[in-house]
Amino acid sequence: MGDIYRLRNPQSQPLSQGKPDGLVVLAASDVNPQPVNWLWEGWLPRGKLTILGGQPGQGKTTIAMALAARTTTGGLFPGGGTCEPGNVLIWSTEDDPGDTLKPRLMAANADMERIHFIQGSRVEGEVRAFDLQRDMEHLNAWVEKIGGISLMILDPVVAVVKGDSHKNTEVRRDLQPLIDFGMASNAAVIGITHFSKGSKGQDPAQRLVGSIGFAAVARVIMVAAKVQSDDGEDRRVLARAKSNIGPDDGGFEYSVAQAEVKSGLTAAHIQWGQQLTGSARDLLHEGDSDNDADEDQGDEAEKFLKAVLAEGPTPVKAIMQEAKDAGISEKAVRRAKTTLHVIIKKAGMTDGWYWQLPKMT
Repeated sequence: MGDIYRLRNPQSQPLSQGKPDGLVVLAASDVNPQPVNWLWEGWLPRGKLTILGGQPGQGKTTIAMALAARTTTGGLFPGGGTCEPGNVLIWSTEDDPGDTLKPRLMAANADMERIHFIQGSRVEGEVRAFDLQRDMEHLNAWVEKIGGISLMILDPVVAVVKGDSHKNTEVRRDLQPLIDFGMASNAAVIGITHFSKGSKGQDPAQRLVGSIGFAAVARVIMVAAKVQSDDGEDRRVLARAKSNIGPDDGGFEYSVAQAEVKSGLTAAHIQWGQQLTGSARDLLHEGDSDNDADEDQGDEAEKFLKAVLAEGPTPVKAIMQEAKDAGISEKAVRRAKTTLHVIIKKAGMTDGWYWQLPKMT
């Protein structure tokens, strides 16, 4: 336990040698309180695990490559804020560095000198698949050799788990070396995973595939999803579904575009849109799964919406906030919008969507 504490707290003093075995206790008066060290303010904490989840096809890996690129250049993150340029380590068992990952990093303008891919580990002269538990000593030595890393990406994070990924105790046990590595290296760690099948309507933070242990050990959970926008078109949303150390709501619109990174080679990259407010459940339009409760609010929601829109066009964000304050679900408000034939309009390129009543309503 003392060794683990020194690993997590480099400023702590080494324990005296030769003392008998026993409980090691740290007095609160000896603890130096410190603010959370963020790579991306409010979203990617250094020294801790962040999970990025979502359905297949939502661009999760492309999002991770965009964040990796910003880390290598110290570029601007969505919503503002930068970091010092740093090294990035990527372990992917799903995508090839040559035809997928590097082209996406090129499209995101990453500094390739700072990007590194784990290919395996050499054991007794033979190159084998990377094993986090077995190769931790080699991983730490490599990180020290290159002068440290700012970000590590694991895709998928479930590959770290050698036991049953649906058993809480086994997930926590197998993720602990990763947690310890993040603390020791002061690197932000992103683990990518999928949503469980048939989990729509649940708390987004609880939709991650496998044991609840994944959600429990992560300090921040981000979710990527495709939802229907207020103009009836599909849009993609990156939302913050959980945070034990900062704001646990909000998000960003994004789209996945193609760019030619060199002659004859195109790759996907992220184009960030407007910043969003609200819980992940609201942003993903996955409110209360009890449909009867929403239907019971039908008349109340229609009266509410008529009253809010009586003065003219109103921002959707303001409508949903007032509905939340009034105890009316977003699902009921959107159903009332359809019933009342509410007109949807956009006031400007950056002003967001507005609703207004039709003239005869």
